[in-house]
Amino acid sequence: MTAEPDVDVFLSGLLFFDLVFTGLEKPPAPGEEVWTGGMGSGPGGIANFAVALSRLGLRTSLAAAFGTDVYGRYCWDVLSRQENIDLSRSRRFPQWHSPVTVSLAYAGDRAMVTHGHAPPVPVAELAGSPPPSRATVAHIGLDTADWVHTAHQSGSLVFADVGWDPSEAWSRALLDQLACCHAFLPNDIEAMRYTRTDTPEAALSTLADLVPIAVITRGGAGVLAVDSTTGETADVPALPVDVLDATGAGDVFGAGFVAATLTGWSLADRLRFACLTASLSVQHFGGALAAPGWHEIAQWHARTRRRDYAFLDEVLPADTETGTSRRGPVTLGFGTEDGWG
Repeated sequence: MTAEPDVDVFLSGLLFFDLVFTGLEKPPAPGEEVWTGGMGSGPGGIANFAVALSRLGLRTSLAAAFGTDVYGRYCWDVLSRQENIDLSRSRRFPQWHSPVTVSLAYAGDRAMVTHGHAPPVPVAELAGSPPPSRATVAHIGLDTADWVHTAHQSGSLVFADVGWDPSEAWSRALLDQLACCHAFLPNDIEAMRYTRTDTPEAALSTLADLVPIAVITRGGAGVLAVDSTTGETADVPALPVDVLDATGAGDVFGAGFVAATLTGWSLADRLRFACLTASLSVQHFGGALAAPGWHEIAQWHARTRRRDYAFLDEVLPADTETGTSRRGPVTLGFGTEDGWG
């Protein structure tokens, strides 16, 4: 019998310190100062995915570069001590400034400004030979790192996303990288651009021939997916919520989908769960530290009792007051009424 791996999910990628401003009516014009209704900060980038996974009870290991400045030290402390994420494959680099992103949340979305330099050591080198894991989360490009292929060959399920192409060439060659992936989770614009199609449905049809599970997110319009391993298709609407901050919502959605897949739910229920985790996150500040844990999910389920979410009864305790919230402080160095969890 094969031993269960010590890690549920392994990730590697760029980590940022996020500074988020919410409550904006509009972005500032040149020479204008705009006051906001709220502010939060925390680890961002690949940390959004890692924290969301850990809060859902998955043993999570992260390989990332950290600076030794105040931002890097803060992110390391939050991820390792507060969020219980294994950082044994991460490294701290003196004299390297941690990448910083400022996110301006308004009109139900966000605009971002980022400053940073490439890490002293490539992220792929930090990942090295990845540990055995049930799942791997990766960002794919035209030349996907060797460690992703290694994880795939060792039997780990690779869940991949892709970023915006600043060149806007949208090379179709990127789709060749899907051969090592179990699931691909682009948004609708990315999916249509890379597949040269005009609708999310047409893009999904193309992707379904290239990867076992294709998932296309459409923001407020919900999510489409095909699971070729089971023959399932699903079109799940988004949950209606008041959006405070959409930073990291896509990553939290992805983490919810990974967790639901490892649980073994149907495709529609996997999508519903991912939509729920994302909808709970956008009602709070920031990306990583807005990710919900089972306590928040149980409270929502007890409050709404939606029949399409009855599958949660399989995993949630009958007493929704059991356990505590794991939400941390919403800004660097300052706690909230929720404390450190």
